[in-house]
Amino acid sequence: MLKVLIPTIMMFPTVWLASPKWLWTVSAAQSLLIALMSLMWLNWASEPGWTMSSSYLATDPLSTPLLVLTCWLLPLMILASQNHINSEPITRQRLYITLLASLQTFLIMAFGATEIIMFYIMFEATLIPTLIIITRWGNQTERLSAGTYFLFYTLAGSLPLLVALLLLQQSTGTLSLMIIQYTQPLLINSWGHKIWWAGCLIAFLVKMPLYGVHLWLPKAHVEAPVAGSMVLAAILLKLGGYGMMRMMVMLDPLSKELIYPFIILALWGIIMTGSICLRQTDLKSLIAYSSVSHMGLVAGGILIQTPWGFSGAIILMIAHGLVSSMLFCLANTAYERTHSRTMVLARGLQVIFPLTAMWWFIANLANLALPPLPNLMGELMIITSLFNWSPWTIALTGTGTLITAAYSLYMFLMSQRGPTPNHILKLSPFHTREHLLMALHLIPVILLMMKPELMWGWCY
Repeated sequence: MLKVLIPTIMMFPTVWLASPKWLWTVSAAQSLLIALMSLMWLNWASEPGWTMSSSYLATDPLSTPLLVLTCWLLPLMILASQNHINSEPITRQRLYITLLASLQTFLIMAFGATEIIMFYIMFEATLIPTLIIITRWGNQTERLSAGTYFLFYTLAGSLPLLVALLLLQQSTGTLSLMIIQYTQPLLINSWGHKIWWAGCLIAFLVKMPLYGVHLWLPKAHVEAPVAGSMVLAAILLKLGGYGMMRMMVMLDPLSKELIYPFIILALWGIIMTGSICLRQTDLKSLIAYSSVSHMGLVAGGILIQTPWGFSGAIILMIAHGLVSSMLFCLANTAYERTHSRTMVLARGLQVIFPLTAMWWFIANLANLALPPLPNLMGELMIITSLFNWSPWTIALTGTGTLITAAYSLYMFLMSQRGPTPNHILKLSPFHTREHLLMALHLIPVILLMMKPELMWGWCY
């Protein structure tokens, strides 16, 4: 763990001491080295238990894929941001990369924490850099309202979690994940315990986000710069799923009767947010709502607490993290050239950028879960386990899958096909950097297709 965490912390002096000419090259190179070092964790994922590096930091097969995804994303965020941050003063560029590195530090400590309270502190600490990135580097004036939504939704959801954790510490005497996951806290079916159960989960359901408490997400995504959107879609939403997986293990006796409203909201949310996607005109907003739809499926898979549901949830989380991050990068490349996110005003780009249209096509196919990509594997496992739990769910999940296919094709047709508008003139050609960025998103997806046990080794 420290082999990756210390080099990440060492990025702070590197960023501030590097010469302005080499700033982006050095930070991208160092973050890529950290990402390659993090691949060592995948060797350990074959062991069923925890692999300790200290008494507070450890990896197990549930956190390992998410840790590697976190480290993999930092060089991609730096590559993606290079173009639009380059014109700013050098101090501001350094601050931007420092915020991204601090976000990675907090996330590594959140996913690697063995104490629930340390996980909670890091879970909250990720708010600070994300909020600064959204409100300082966002594109429009609404970024302040987006930042306020993001902050208050997340805080309002996570304060009950703090109280619930303090009560758990009082009753069990420990908050160590290693002990708690093997012991059931004594629960009596009183109203107090039911509120405690809800307190444990609501913070994560807001973060995922569950349909109904999702309004902060489209705002934050649309206003954030590209790196903000990437890290939000790829990792911060997964913090919610990871926290739910950790907490559901110990909430067992009460969960049997209390999960129904949440599963109904999650599954209904798949259809509702999918339908909203079909009506979107803004490209980033469409991708943001598709994230809510996919995370609804993940929430359903986690809440029913079966090995297949958990496995499908983690596979879908990793695959969705890579694919939605790629879609946001593609949306940003189009925005940097046409200066419009409205799909009607920036359409017909396939004629001008044919290779980019191929990236768009692959990303959209991955988003609608084309076989044999891991997105399909995760979705099928969740849909199967939900069907096993209740056959009626197939109506909702099946409709959701059809709508997903519809809006993915709609997004591709609107942005790439059709007549090119007359106002689109003198577009700068794509850089090798951007093609490399897309390839680095897709290569892990293809590798996971070849070797899926890296993601679901924990259930053996």
